[in-house]
Amino acid sequence: MAGFLDRAKEQAQHALEQGKQKVDEVQQQRAGNDLLKKLGAAYYAERRGSGTPDATQSALQALESHINTHGDGFLRGA
Repeated sequence: MAGFLDRAKEQAQHALEQGKQKVDEVQQQRAGNDLLKKLGAAYYAERRGSGTPDATQSALQALESHINTHGDGFLRGA
């Protein structure tokens, strides 16, 4: 009986870890998508004359930093 409970506990812990990992992935994808939107908005504003190259560059650097840290997986769904 103790062996069964140990296995059940291990499976529950494994499932919890997988769930946490999935939540982290979703949060990273959302953050990446938000940064991509900000870059697009900054570029559009710059092209229309109401934005600055500095704002576009700043948005690009933030996006590149996110990609360097978390990868570019969120771009595949864009």
